[in-house]
Amino acid sequence: MSDKGVGPAGGAPAGTAADPAPQTARSAAVWEALRELLASLAGAGDGPLRIVDAGGGTGGAAVPLAALGHEVTVVEPSPDSLAALERRAAEAGVRVRAYQGDTVDLHTLLPAAEAHLVLLHNVLEYVDDPASALTDVVGVLRPGGAVSVLAANAFAAALHRVLLGGVAEAHRILDDPDGRWGEGDPMPRRFTAEGLTGLTARAGLVAPRVRGVSVFADLLPGRYDTGHEDEGALAALESEAARRPELAGIATQLHVVAFRPEG
Repeated sequence: MSDKGVGPAGGAPAGTAADPAPQTARSAAVWEALRELLASLAGAGDGPLRIVDAGGGTGGAAVPLAALGHEVTVVEPSPDSLAALERRAAEAGVRVRAYQGDTVDLHTLLPAAEAHLVLLHNVLEYVDDPASALTDVVGVLRPGGAVSVLAANAFAAALHRVLLGGVAEAHRILDDPDGRWGEGDPMPRRFTAEGLTGLTARAGLVAPRVRGVSVFADLLPGRYDTGHEDEGALAALESEAARRPELAGIATQLHVVAFRPEG
């Protein structure tokens, strides 16, 4: 396992930089929720927040968070992803601390109970034991801190298979405990909102908030990719949809924020 700080030291003081978050329809709901969460966590004390991105990949979330002035650490198993993170951080002019490792390594890589926020985005689908991975994350989270979990939604996958003509595959998704449509399914695991909130509760987290991510964007034709003239309107629609819990069932991904209890 390796440890290195990537990109120049420093960065703008927390809350003073222009918002560097990616403004796309598919990411709009997540970044809106993160902005609200960062504001509430920052209100509990002075100085930058300590943020850990477990399975942070190439820094798609970590670098914008560092650009806001927060102290960000990425723990990622892929050396290629870490190399890409280093380039991205350098281009953005920010510093991100990086370690090579998995969630099981968090307790040896990072101080216990120190992080204000831990991101666990698109990770639980792939780990051997989602419950253990979430427990590992909670170990580095301070009391009152938050975990942001983003994971594939099984019910939305069933809807998408039906739209492609795969009625039998959709039925398999609903019956399968891992939410898969068959042996050829490239996704190892999908979740329901109930399943994700159950995992957070078993890890000792409280007050879960569930939002749907990409309720409409993934139902549109390919011409609505990033850069389409209606991208801004679609992003606004996704932000509105995320605030309506009744739409979470058809969202491609589920975003759950839960908190480690105080004391």
